[in-house]
Order: sequence, then C-alpha cells, then structure tokens
Amino acid sequence: MMSCAQDTTMQQAHEIAQKHLIIDGHIDLPYRLTRFTEDVSQETIGGDFDHPKAVAGGLNAPFMSVYIPPPLQDIPGAAKLLADSLIDIVEAIASHAPDKFAIATHSSDLYDHKNAGLVSLPLGMENGAPVETIDDLEHFYKRGIRYITLTHGRDNHISDSSYDSTRTWGGLSPYGETVVDHMNRLGMIIDISHLTDSSIAQVLQRTKAPVLATHSSARHFTPGWERNLSDQLIQATAAKGGVVMIGFGASFVRNELRAKNDTLARSISAYLDENDMPINSKDGFLYRESIRKSTPLGTIPEVVDHIDHIVNLVGIDYIGLGSDYDGVTGLPKNLQDVSTYPNLIAELLRRDYSEEDIAKILGGNALRVWQEVERIAENYALEMNSDMNDDT
Repeated sequence: MMSCAQDTTMQQAHEIAQKHLIIDGHIDLPYRLTRFTEDVSQETIGGDFDHPKAVAGGLNAPFMSVYIPPPLQDIPGAAKLLADSLIDIVEAIASHAPDKFAIATHSSDLYDHKNAGLVSLPLGMENGAPVETIDDLEHFYKRGIRYITLTHGRDNHISDSSYDSTRTWGGLSPYGETVVDHMNRLGMIIDISHLTDSSIAQVLQRTKAPVLATHSSARHFTPGWERNLSDQLIQATAAKGGVVMIGFGASFVRNELRAKNDTLARSISAYLDENDMPINSKDGFLYRESIRKSTPLGTIPEVVDHIDHIVNLVGIDYIGLGSDYDGVTGLPKNLQDVSTYPNLIAELLRRDYSEEDIAKILGGNALRVWQEVERIAENYALEMNSDMNDDT
C-alpha cells in the first residue's frame, strides 16, 4: 500500500505527464505491425503502444521507427520498398483514426496536435540503407521522415555500425558526408544512435545542426558496450546542442541485464521453434508478449541513474527519452509500455527534479533540437534564394 507521500508524488507525476509535451525518440510500432497486425487506435492484445496506453501515459509524440533490417541492404531495392511500406502503415493508422492520431512533419505540429487532443506520429528512419541516392533522401523527406539513424546493425554505405567489427569506412563514408550535409539543408535530424565512436565524432564535426541520439544511454553504466555513448561523446553531442534520448530496454541499462535479456530472447525463440509457433501468428505473438511482460528486467531507478549521470555531466538541456518500445525484449519493472511514463516522472520527483526540468527531459529538449534543425534549413534556403537573385 502506498503512503500518503507516495500517493501525492504519483498524482503529481500524472499531472505533469498530462500537462507537458512528451516526445519519445524511438518506438518500433510499424515493424511490430508487420509481424502481427492490430488496430492501435484501440486497446491491443500485446505490444508496448496503443492509443489508450498513450493517453494514459501522457505520450504526445512518439517517433514512429521506419526500421530496415540490415540483411535488406544486400537485396537491390528491398530496403526502399520496406521503408515506403512502413510509412504507408503509419499513414493508414492516422487516416483510420483521424480523431486520435495525426502525422507530424513540422515541430509546430506537436503542440497543435496536443491542443487538439491528438497523438502526433512523427517519422524517423532507423537505418539509412534505403537512401541510396540524394534523390532518395529527398523522397523520404517528402514522405515525412524527419530523422534518419544513419546505420543499424551492420556497416552500410553511409556509416560504420557499433555492432559491426568490420569498420568499413573508419567512420562516415564519403557518401555519408554528403548525406549529412544534405540532411542539414533539408531540415532532417541526424540520429547518431547505432554509430561507432568514430562515426559519431565525424558527424559532430561536420554537421551544422544539432543531432539526436534517439535511443542511446550512458556507456558509464555499460562499460565496453559501444552502442551506448561514452562521456566524451555525450559532452561533444551537448556542445553541438544535441540531445541524448535514453533507452529503457534492459540492454541499455546495465551489462548484466543485457546478458539476461539475451537469455530471455533466446528462450522465447526456442519455445516458439519447438512448438511450431511462428512469431507472426496470434499464438506466437501472445506467447512472446506474455513472457516478456511477466519477466521485467531492471528497475526505474536504474534507468533514472542514466539521466542523473548525463545531467551531472552536461546539464539538464541535453537529455530526453527514447524508450525503444516495441523494439526490445526486456524492459524495467513498471516501465513496460507507454502508459508508464508517470512512474519514471515520479522517480524524477523523488530525486528533486523540478517540474521545469522534468518538462525539458520529457520533450522540451528534443523539441528545441527539431526547431533548430528547421531554422538552419530555412537559413540554407534563404541563402540559396539570395544567391540565385544575385546571379540574375
């Protein structure tokens, strides 16, 4: 039973969640729906995101991940085909329930949608594999993509991956440098999650706009795991005005939890194989969901330790939330879906974060990055127009 003080803290946490803009940098709903289709405008039988849960948790702007599995990099045209189909899925969600969802393509949309009682669905591409040419980059911008995670689990034609030991380019490829430049001009946010240290350093040196690490945490708590950011890279990101959006998945929180998460994922896969239950079948989906939801890994205080560390390192203005919901197996107790942001807020309150600071963590800092990226793109456009006028 909660004490009166705990009740008061939770009530305040729920009020803050409903009052302030909550931006989540990375939710893998579109790819989840390719495995098992559900109507997320209603309560779903599984997964981490649906509309009722989002409303309960105060979530306003979950970036929908257009995730491209690395093997598709080897099949000509396959990555672009999947990317367009995943964007189609998000557009269908919004058109199916226009009273609940709306696609967000500008930073100003987020408050407009919040005030209208809508959940914004901004789009981010996880893995730049579909961007084979600059024309592709412009195509996906027109389709609503507002950030690109330059690579994913393997080196691609843009950048080296922290999960790949090959180190094809020693950082960014020459084409990757061009992609960074053009993303700045378009007003598309560069996402440095999944990149090697060298790649991140080169992005930060080259970009004129701030970046996001849409779902990365502090390597301080996961020594040796390059997927999380080192203190040096957190400082360099902040110096550029960027924001680190911490992941909730067990692997991001502690090394020992990553080992448990890997064991859990393998055991689920083994059971499904042994019982001839495809992951995309209803029974297979329900089994995976029941096991992962009944096996929490980690705690909310362990997640908030990452926030504390980054705030102590660079200040309150460079931290956000990037849960990786629907993209991971194990999640911390009481932080297992999008209805649970108030539980994290309550822990921040217990650690004496002010409401103003919490609002920055929830969404204010990420919104600032998006606004600045747009401003820089507008300046590029003005300079181009000025140059054209000078030529005439």
